[in-house]
Amino acid sequence: MLYASSRFGPHGAMVVAVSQMERVYEIDRLLRDRRTVTMQRLIDELRVSRATVVRDIAYLRDRLQVPVVWDRDRREYRLDGPFSPPAVYLNSAEIHALLVLHHLVQRLQPSFLDEHLGPLKDLLRRLLGKDGSDDEVLAGRIRILHAASRSTPAEHFQTVCRALLARQRLRLKHYNRNRDEETERVVSPQRLVHYKDNWYLDAWCHLREDLRSFSLDASRDAEAVDMAAVEIPDPQLDRELGSGYGIFAGADVRTAELRFSPVMARWVSRERWHSQQEGQFESDGSYTLKVPYAEERELAMDILRYGSDVEVVGPLELRQRVASTLSSTLSLYRRGT
Repeated sequence: MLYASSRFGPHGAMVVAVSQMERVYEIDRLLRDRRTVTMQRLIDELRVSRATVVRDIAYLRDRLQVPVVWDRDRREYRLDGPFSPPAVYLNSAEIHALLVLHHLVQRLQPSFLDEHLGPLKDLLRRLLGKDGSDDEVLAGRIRILHAASRSTPAEHFQTVCRALLARQRLRLKHYNRNRDEETERVVSPQRLVHYKDNWYLDAWCHLREDLRSFSLDASRDAEAVDMAAVEIPDPQLDRELGSGYGIFAGADVRTAELRFSPVMARWVSRERWHSQQEGQFESDGSYTLKVPYAEERELAMDILRYGSDVEVVGPLELRQRVASTLSSTLSLYRRGT
């Protein structure tokens, strides 16, 4: 069945307009259902001229690479050999959107899913025909700025993805920056996390017998192990790795109370620091933000970005940590003057 839009002609008569992609879809359906179809049947089904049918058949053959041929003896079109048709037919705007999406994925993680997205991209370009080069122009109108991102080797990333989806264990050689040492461990991958322009793997560590988050750029090697991964229930993952602030998590969750200056309040009041944050404006125009956290390292770093425009009201240990860092920084600058 064809879907058509309608409009009124110059004399008030209704004109039915059927898009080429809708006609192509109908021709494809008829060919797959019947294997052969006459020209007259196509004209009657589509309610178009012979010339339009010829153009649509050419589109199927040249753009979509459907093996449709004209049988002169039987005076009908038929499929010549096996054929796997595209799952959907898209208009030009939809094709452009998918190509731009592919471009964005490439910027997010170069080489990721190349082997799977490459054929789709080629098909989309064929569908666009002479306008196929426009997707690069369109993608160029979108900028993604990477701040402090750390690159992950493509082969390691793909190994992790495959093991994660296949529910296999992984053997990782992981570099610990704090201790400047490398350890080898077997983990059961649970989920990938893209956070602040970097990739992390939430996994059950069989060496530590606990949940851990591993920065993938710090993985020196990744190898799938022929053993089933241990499954950790989602509620437990969320409770232990998703309850606190940022990528550092834990079961012992506390609440930080931060007070921002009236000027900075206009910005921070619209920011999302945590899914369970609470915020309110004070009578003087300042803004109080309450954020749950389990490990104070990352939260302290983000607080320090705001300098004198934020004060840690509590808890005391977080306030002292920020104050100590500011004092050490001030001492460093005093030595240089």
